Amino acid sequence: MTTEQAVTPLGVRLLHAQAALLDRDADRAATAFRQLIAQAPGLPQARFGLASAMAAAGHPDEAAKAMDAGRILLAAEMVRGADFDLGRCQSEPAYAIQVADRFYTAAMPAIAATLYGLAVAAGPVPMSVLLKYGLTLHHQGRPEEALAIFRIAADNTDDPPTAEFLLPAHFPAANGVERQAVEARRWADRFATGRPEPVFANPPADGRRLRIGYVAPSFVNNQARQFLTPLLDNHDREAVEVFLYPQAEEIGPWDAPVVMRPIGELPDQEAAALIRGDGIDVLVDVWGHNAGGRLPVFAYRPAPVQVSWLNYMQTTGVRAMDYTLHSDTVDQPGMQDLFCEKIWRMGVTSAPFRPDRPPSMAPTPQARNGYPTFGSFSHPSKVTPVTIALWSSILRRVPKAQLVLKYRYYLDPVLQVATGAQFAAHGIDPLRIHFQGHSVGDDYAVEFDRIDLMLDPTPAPGGTTTMEALAHGVPVLTLAGETYYSRIGVELLAGAGLPELVAASAADYVETAVEVTADTGRLQALRERVAPGFAAAPYRDEKTMVRRFEASFIEMFRIWSREQPAANSRGEPVFCGVGS
Repeated sequence: MTTEQAVTPLGVRLLHAQAALLDRDADRAATAFRQLIAQAPGLPQARFGLASAMAAAGHPDEAAKAMDAGRILLAAEMVRGADFDLGRCQSEPAYAIQVADRFYTAAMPAIAATLYGLAVAAGPVPMSVLLKYGLTLHHQGRPEEALAIFRIAADNTDDPPTAEFLLPAHFPAANGVERQAVEARRWADRFATGRPEPVFANPPADGRRLRIGYVAPSFVNNQARQFLTPLLDNHDREAVEVFLYPQAEEIGPWDAPVVMRPIGELPDQEAAALIRGDGIDVLVDVWGHNAGGRLPVFAYRPAPVQVSWLNYMQTTGVRAMDYTLHSDTVDQPGMQDLFCEKIWRMGVTSAPFRPDRPPSMAPTPQARNGYPTFGSFSHPSKVTPVTIALWSSILRRVPKAQLVLKYRYYLDPVLQVATGAQFAAHGIDPLRIHFQGHSVGDDYAVEFDRIDLMLDPTPAPGGTTTMEALAHGVPVLTLAGETYYSRIGVELLAGAGLPELVAASAADYVETAVEVTADTGRLQALRERVAPGFAAAPYRDEKTMVRRFEASFIEMFRIWSREQPAANSRGEPVFCGVGS
């Protein structure tokens, strides 16, 4: 709110309505915001306030309508403020798309989504625009709306990568694990079946080096780098040969030699033939259904043993994928039923990790601030309604606490206000929520020194972001959820010797956050344990971890070798579907 609004009669009424909301008097707040809307229908703050009041009163449909109206009105203000012609956006879809692209490029997905929505509503648009519309919804944490758009795209394409956008978007959605498993099977039925089963001539593993291949868009320019580099550095070149299949030629930081085979320009069948020609024994996909992945290549079975790992821990649905690697800590009843692949247990952790820099030894900021600062550097899509309810419970219990949300999309003023409105529905003043955009290097590192306790979202927790926080010496609180995916943080925190930061329930999560930050001395003592605990974690023992990988791959290949006569006579692999 501007100062001018605050001193006008309209501004005073807005302040009173917001005060009722923060007092958790939803009915009084709703009445006040409706009166404001009647007086000033173009005021975005009144729409967002009504959305908060309706959510607090238990009327989600009305809350959603008011939230949409607030987004549209505020986005319109931003478009006009950037000197674009709002009238042309409403009447010319091509112009709306052009302006939307500008805002999306500027990391403002909420504004861009409003403009893409105008174009989509006007009639047919190119598939690329439909996908961008879905992505801009996803980047705001609007999973069901994004899924609806990606469903339209998937049902109207014969292109596997286009249809794949539907799959990762399930992760933060309600029942997302189960729904993704069904959709992965459907995707594979369309795009990754019916290939002839090749006959391999790979000799037994004894007395020779095993040939291991890894497939990813890049091995140096994405979030998987810190997990892949220690693996590639520490492979025993006397025991294995390493082949990399990226999109394009890369120069990596690895100390040991690798064979680089770019496949980005090759069709799937030709890429599979190239890999098969290299005589690969075990082929590992590290990207899954994320953009840039090459899962259709695996449908041609270019290697006798095929494994899914790392950047996609859900099932691929691909019949020709034999195994998926997981730690013991994510195990849950019925987990195997959700996978087409056989789950291969890797022990207490499933991947090594190498930080980019040593941890900071800065004291916990509560010592100088006098109040705790909670933080989350996760993608906004992971900040689900369940997560916001949990974090709001913490903020109510710790009245002076602040919360920092950091991600490049939080530059978007519409996303900021909409997120604040979701907290306001729980009685939390949006002024306690602080937004930060993207930063790198020293600027990124220093932001960790300003956080007392990182809060892991649920049911889509952090992976790399949790590792980054621990690597910088910041404690992280995670919730051991009810699905394997929601338990990612267990191995990371327990491995760092911080099991008390693994909450067993929502109530435990809130209570732990309150107790940990109640005493600055205790909080400082906890912070001092993070760096040594992280350094001693199993995922920091690179050589031991990589030996475990090699032993697993060798055993997988030996299993295949023992089954070779039966495998070569049965043709199409036995289908392993969801629930089978």
